[in-house]
Amino acid sequence: MSKKKAFALRINEETFKAIEKWAADEFRSTNGQIEWMLQQTLKKAKRDPKKKE
Repeated sequence: MSKKKAFALRINEETFKAIEKWAADEFRSTNGQIEWMLQQTLKKAKRDPKKKE
């Protein structure tokens, strides 16, 4: 498993509430949902990080 880096994220309250709701609907934590959203966006843009062999 790759090492995780912690950082502060400033996000408006309405957006955060929408992400919280989506996360609950998908049985994920809010943090897990944000990570999943970022990974999907990177993959769609063909910018996902290369896996180490």
